[in-house]
Amino acid sequence: MAGRSISTTSACSSSRRVPDDARGLLQFARDLPGGLALREELPGDGDFLAALYADTRAEELRPVPWGEAEKVAFLRQQFELQRQHYRLHYPRAQWLVILRGGVTIGRLYLEAGNAELRLMDIALLAAERGQGTGAALLARVLDYARSLGLPVGLHVEPFNPAQRWYARMGFEHREMRGIYSFMLRPADPSGVS
Repeated sequence: MAGRSISTTSACSSSRRVPDDARGLLQFARDLPGGLALREELPGDGDFLAALYADTRAEELRPVPWGEAEKVAFLRQQFELQRQHYRLHYPRAQWLVILRGGVTIGRLYLEAGNAELRLMDIALLAAERGQGTGAALLARVLDYARSLGLPVGLHVEPFNPAQRWYARMGFEHREMRGIYSFMLRPADPSGVS
């Protein structure tokens, strides 16, 4: 899922200092609605994150004629490969866990670069989707990006329903990168065409 950053007219100069940890976004994520909170990912979060990954792919694997053990093994392998890929290609990423009332419900991964704030992943448990949680978190991510003077970029599969949601939130398709649509939301919302 990793891709190269692109230069845009709203990209900041190379002299801009961007945060290399989660503290910047955590400042913008204070006082989230509905008992939501963010914290940095901890080593003990691995089992939850693997289960979350499996939950996000459950519908996709439902028609696959494998036994439950095969699906579990496949999803664990895919989770580990994705994790390795993210750590290798996004070394300055902010690895955040989403909580509601102190209970882990999702993850939010970002990396601030000189040209864009990359939204690597936002994932919620199925029971938490469709309740405005993603919109509340994305609003804070966009506020954070604006404070840095950065556009927000992301990759999404063209058949993923989230692509329409991102478009409603001001993201524009820029180009295909492999099997992914690269979408960008300008730093200046008035720059959305």
